[in-house]
Amino acid sequence: MKIAILSCFYPYRGGISQFNAALLDELGRHGAEVRAFNFKRQYPEFLFPGKTQYVTADDQAARVQSTAVLDTVNPLSFYNTYRKIRGWQPDVVLVRYWMSWFAPSLGYVTRRLRRDGIKVISILDNVIPHEQHWFDAPLTKYFLGGSDACITLCEAVADDLRHIREDIPCKVLPHPLYTHFGEKIPRDKALRDLNLDPARHSLLYFGLIREYKGLDILLDAFSKLPENYQLIIAGEPYGSFEPYRKQIEALGGEAGNRIHTKLEYIDDAQVSKYFSGADLCVLPYRSATQSGVSAISFHFDVPMLVTDTGGLKETIADTGTGLLAKDCTPEAIAEGTERFFSSTEIADECRRNIAILKDRLSWAKFADGLLSFINTL
Repeated sequence: MKIAILSCFYPYRGGISQFNAALLDELGRHGAEVRAFNFKRQYPEFLFPGKTQYVTADDQAARVQSTAVLDTVNPLSFYNTYRKIRGWQPDVVLVRYWMSWFAPSLGYVTRRLRRDGIKVISILDNVIPHEQHWFDAPLTKYFLGGSDACITLCEAVADDLRHIREDIPCKVLPHPLYTHFGEKIPRDKALRDLNLDPARHSLLYFGLIREYKGLDILLDAFSKLPENYQLIIAGEPYGSFEPYRKQIEALGGEAGNRIHTKLEYIDDAQVSKYFSGADLCVLPYRSATQSGVSAISFHFDVPMLVTDTGGLKETIADTGTGLLAKDCTPEAIAEGTERFFSSTEIADECRRNIAILKDRLSWAKFADGLLSFINTL
């Protein structure tokens, strides 16, 4: 079977690019002939809130060979992308979709491919964006017009899809675990490398810092925790960090000194020490679908505390790999944190369930499920 994947690959950085690289590799292991078709330009710079869209020289991201062809700003590239993919004559095209910015370009390409009899399957990270606009729904409907079927990574996104397109075949395949960040290192060594105190309970907030991800809620919760806790904030702010900085300053010297920030994109080579030093990973999200952070956290056997939004309860609390906060409030996050550390049995049970989950969330199982679904179409 010949499978084309149209999405972002190296040198673009981030979880979606990492996911695509792992999927490309695994489908090849399953005997498929796979080719990556990449963006020439993913976003115009003025729309990208981070420092850079690209990997740095120090990053250990997989160097995937790809054909860079699609420029989301240049409509002339839309036809060229369609022509290049059609010229390779794939049986199936996989397309990643996570925000409505991509609907015009990807929708044009996939509609033309589908008209030529090539099967198109969209892997939907989101159907309804976290930060919504009036144009999201009509653009997403346009994009879905080029898809024969969809894959979602949790039931919550599948439910969102049914509200827009009930008729389209859909299969839920949970997000596999990332394994390319290396092995876990001893907790105390990781904390010493980060200049942190191994004697304190270590909470980790990891990933892009955006308003919907609730860092302000976590900071208010941290103010309610005693001095034997420390908080690690590791990730790049998308927008100003100043409101959070003011929150930290308002906590006062002693509490503020127990909050440690690394406000930049964390290169692949550095991820291990943050998760190896963490006792609990906290996702205080106001809204969510699935989370790529959980795929890293599980790899390093770190339990999670999450809010009841999107697919977080489904993939974490319902599997016993973490705890569910009673509400998306500072009080509930603080209560859930203290509940986790109230007994070593809770952490031990979470880690046992993570070990069970690891086999089910392998890339091999994901590829098996995807290929079986393709064969039903």
